Amino acid sequence: MAISDSVPAPNFIHHIIDEDLKINKNDGRVITRFPPEPNGYLHIGHAKSICLNFGLAADYHGFCNLRFDDTNPSKEEVEYVDSILADVRWVGFDWGDRLFFASDYFEPLYQYALHLIMTGKAYVCDLSPEQVREYRGTLTEPGIDSPFRNRPVAENLDLFKRMRAGEFPDGSRTLRAKIDMASPNLNMRDPVLYRIKHESHHRTGDAWCIYPMYDYAHPLSDALEGITHSICTMEYEDHRVLYDWALDHCPVPCHPQQIEFARLNLSYTVMSKRKLLQLVNEAHVAGWDDPRMPTLAGMRRRGYTPEAIRTFCERIGVGKRENLVDLALLEFCVREDLNYRAPRVMGVLRPLKVVLLNYPEGEVEELEAVNNPEDLSQGTRMVPFSRELYIEAEDFMEDPPKKFYRLAPGREVRLRYAYFIKCETVVKDPVTGEVVELHCTYDPATRGGYAPDGRRVKATLHWVSAARAVTAEVRLYDRLFTQAVPGEEHGGDFKADLNPASLTVLSSCRLEPSLAGALPGSFYQFERQGYFCADVKDSALGAPVFNRTVTLKDPWAKLQQAQKK
Repeated sequence: MAISDSVPAPNFIHHIIDEDLKINKNDGRVITRFPPEPNGYLHIGHAKSICLNFGLAADYHGFCNLRFDDTNPSKEEVEYVDSILADVRWVGFDWGDRLFFASDYFEPLYQYALHLIMTGKAYVCDLSPEQVREYRGTLTEPGIDSPFRNRPVAENLDLFKRMRAGEFPDGSRTLRAKIDMASPNLNMRDPVLYRIKHESHHRTGDAWCIYPMYDYAHPLSDALEGITHSICTMEYEDHRVLYDWALDHCPVPCHPQQIEFARLNLSYTVMSKRKLLQLVNEAHVAGWDDPRMPTLAGMRRRGYTPEAIRTFCERIGVGKRENLVDLALLEFCVREDLNYRAPRVMGVLRPLKVVLLNYPEGEVEELEAVNNPEDLSQGTRMVPFSRELYIEAEDFMEDPPKKFYRLAPGREVRLRYAYFIKCETVVKDPVTGEVVELHCTYDPATRGGYAPDGRRVKATLHWVSAARAVTAEVRLYDRLFTQAVPGEEHGGDFKADLNPASLTVLSSCRLEPSLAGALPGSFYQFERQGYFCADVKDSALGAPVFNRTVTLKDPWAKLQQAQKK
């Protein structure tokens, strides 16, 4: 089934919005937002949220804001902001003039905090972070009121203003909501609204030394932007009551509706920013854009297309129940997209030299090859053929087993777009005994790969001309982890399941000469080998470096066929 033929999965959020529109809620407006925190690179899980929020806005002719929830300067960097902007554009969405930052609202958020203090809904607390946790209670035991909970309003106002003025050290005081220390929902047990951090902010500099907590800043930022439907993942379901509390007790212009959906869990992958940062900092990968990473930057570098990622997000659907999505489905979407778009070329990854004894020395002929059999409008190209060639080392066996149909002594095979060849003798390294060269003959009557006498061969091999081949580095990527749920069998230690064979670098590959001009980021199907992308960082004209995007094998399609049986 082609990607364009896939049927969108059901989306329960559409039903909610449809009902809202029936009663003209929000005056018929639909405004969503994608609210990343600039504390790391976006990953495939964020792509699901991007597609959902921007997609809902498009479906209902509304708007989607891109808002950075930048309320924690100790973990945020401009590098992350820039990468997120690039990733959202790459996935295929445009926020127009609707780019915002939570830091844009630091002053109104501060004023809302003053309002909460003056209405008796917030107080300054001198408990240390450890004491706050101790007083909070447990799931079965209620919390204990802070000894500072009943401070007079005037004292709270004075202390909070002095907090802003920078009079107190980090961790010495917080502003807390006054709600219910006996609430069964721990999020409602006087949560912290502001903490002291004498750290420079990437946008506001040193203007502030108190910063709002996410659960306080997020709902108020939504309201200030006129968001109608605040879409978030299921881990915020227990926070919804706090979301509504903040909106109910502050004089905000509107009250957005929080709706939760199940986050994306992908097999053989971790998608915690903390864990991904650990992989980067401990050099288990070569940065956030390492092609083995589930980051959008890594997937872009590996050769995944935004069209395939959008199709994947559409196919997995939006629901409430957590489940583990097979990584093979994502690879299937990538493979299906590239199948119709990627030009075919020939590349030999582990070369073995073949000398055609009866081919004229010094002669080179050009043979016509199809660029893409799935799209004949891509035309054809000419590939050089000569006396000395390279084939894959694995396509030859000196003593083959019964079902090995490729080249062997005395056996005839077809060279793609070229001729039938027959192996006559084998040349070995006198020291190691390794096969280093094959002496073969070719049948000039089989030009184009077909025998006029009707004889057949059981194998067709790819090849390149030794004289004209481009030498290139090729990187073969495998899954970063060996287990579907990394760390599950090691007490949560996900690094115990790192795959030591996740990257194989081949430095002496031989590619057909057309690939000397491969532009960084361009993709191809190496026949019989998989889909490859010219690396956007390390590849250059005349010196290409290719990353394998996905193999030609399709475990997802095989699984689907097995289920149908």
